[in-house]
Amino acid sequence: MNYQVLARKWRPHNFHEMVGQTHVLRALINALDTGRLHHAYLFTGTRGVGKTTISRILTKCLNCEQGISSTPCGVCSTCVEIDEGRFIDLIEVDGASRTKVEDTRELLENIQYAPTRGRFKVYLIDEVHMLSSHSFNALLKTLEEPPPHVKFLLATTDPQKLPVTILSRCLQFALKNIPAERIVEHLAHVLDSEKIPYEKEALWLLGRSAQGSMRDAMSLTDQAIAFGGEKVNTADVRDMLGTLDQNQVYELLFALLNGDAQQLLAIIKQLAEQSPDWLDVLGELLNVLHRISIAQIVPDALDDNMGDKEQIAALAQALSAEDVQFYYQVGLMGRRDLPLATDGQQGFEMVLLRMLAFRPAGVERVPLTPLKKIDASSVVNTEKKTLHSVDAEALPVEVPLEKPQELPVESPVVEDAAKVVESESAVPVEPLEIPEPIVAVAEPEAQVEEVFKPVDVAEVDVSLAVEPSIKVDEVIEDDKDEADDEESYTSPEDYQAFLDQIDEPPVEETGYDDELTALPPHATGLAAEWLDIFSQLKLSGITGSIASNCCLVEKGEHRWRFQLDPSQQALFSDNQKKRITDAINGLFNSAVQLDIVIEKPTQETPALRDKRNKIERQIAAEQAIADDPLVQKMIEVFSASVEKESIKPL
Repeated sequence: MNYQVLARKWRPHNFHEMVGQTHVLRALINALDTGRLHHAYLFTGTRGVGKTTISRILTKCLNCEQGISSTPCGVCSTCVEIDEGRFIDLIEVDGASRTKVEDTRELLENIQYAPTRGRFKVYLIDEVHMLSSHSFNALLKTLEEPPPHVKFLLATTDPQKLPVTILSRCLQFALKNIPAERIVEHLAHVLDSEKIPYEKEALWLLGRSAQGSMRDAMSLTDQAIAFGGEKVNTADVRDMLGTLDQNQVYELLFALLNGDAQQLLAIIKQLAEQSPDWLDVLGELLNVLHRISIAQIVPDALDDNMGDKEQIAALAQALSAEDVQFYYQVGLMGRRDLPLATDGQQGFEMVLLRMLAFRPAGVERVPLTPLKKIDASSVVNTEKKTLHSVDAEALPVEVPLEKPQELPVESPVVEDAAKVVESESAVPVEPLEIPEPIVAVAEPEAQVEEVFKPVDVAEVDVSLAVEPSIKVDEVIEDDKDEADDEESYTSPEDYQAFLDQIDEPPVEETGYDDELTALPPHATGLAAEWLDIFSQLKLSGITGSIASNCCLVEKGEHRWRFQLDPSQQALFSDNQKKRITDAINGLFNSAVQLDIVIEKPTQETPALRDKRNKIERQIAAEQAIADDPLVQKMIEVFSASVEKESIKPL
């Protein structure tokens, strides 16, 4: 029996069976339904997007025995003959084989005769751009004013080569490449109808390899069916196409995320066994990084045209936006330089090692308070206070403050010093001075080193923090009558609150207690045993991430059961399960089978244990800084504050 290839067997017979090209179909359907028919149509687009198919359907619409409409009956003799390619009034011409002007003249000699069977005589010229310039000139007049019974349908993959005189005489329709998602949907429909088993990931490989061409997709599917023995599975299709395993790209990114250079080189070594085009591998890595960036910045804009939406969303949560942008830039520059490398694999390794070696450094927080230069030559006291010279060396060194504290204007120490100076009988003493609030400012680069030079607290003159000789309550009582007249007066409660703040800086809430409370309890029993086993497996990459988020709940002689955190579902596959199984069997020299169910772990997993340890180490580091005597002295003397975001545990 004669086998008919899928591309011909499943060629659409009407506009409603077409996949994609809705912008073209809409115009044609409306024109047919309203009777506004042009005499010449030009269809442009890459191979396999439907140029010839639309032309044949349009021919049926024009010549169907039921009348002109956008829905030909498909059963009359005219429709059947057009589908079978034997309709006498459909003249199909291959522009590539009939390029001479004599061929065009011969074609035009019969154009004046009425159609034999149909309503219109249709001239379908494929690859019309291959005609010679003389052929175009011979066609011009007839193309502009053909007989009323003639329609011209032109198709080309290269409209740039057509003379503008031809373009101006036609209605031009640009057919688009068909999205991979639509191709996969159609392939699934075809294989279901053909009763051929398939894997969805295999169809995505075929859809992406077709590069927007439905005919190429159907041809590749035919080849995959023959290659796989009447079935289409992922492994066979990948071997047939020689394409890169997408999971290996994800593993490269996880190795970068973990800073694991050894794992990175191991994955590249596995890739090298397939003898890939390293430019293509790097290009695929850039495509994934681009989609990850979209998922991070505009999650709603991420489509599923590549069939990896869930994996991309998971990677978008694992990688920081800074890392993604940096990796993309390094990869882009590496793609440019890769042909200059002495060896493709060596150049690819250097690109990824560069990504690993030059990770983006953390950016220090900009001070929230505007910085201001301090004039340390004098301190001005208003009204009762006199102007006293101050030794600049006795003042504290300027340090940036996130929020400067306002000292009270009416300082009892300065008040007492002024009285002593004004008294003639008093022994001359050097007045005690309390400087104005210190506010650090952004200085030119030439002064940065001086402003922020390190200070030995032991050498700083702390006489300014001496206990006042007059008690606060006494000063408030003596000046009670003047308090209402001075706008800068500070109440006893405010002043005492200020002193208390200097003595005991407020402790900021970290929120770590809530994080620790949200974690499950410490692992016991089988869960604790799995923590020890996991540390011996030495798994990394995606496989290591999957295993670290598992919790062992049942352990039999030949079967173990795990709970897997639902957040890892997008990255989990049978391939990852097999790797974990092989690692466990290799460690214990056994032959156990694993059951991994997607549900929230009831006890601590290795990943949650690491998270708990990280939080506890951060809490300990912040407490160590808070308890440090030197830090406490700087807070007391300079009214400094500690930015907890800058504290990193060793």
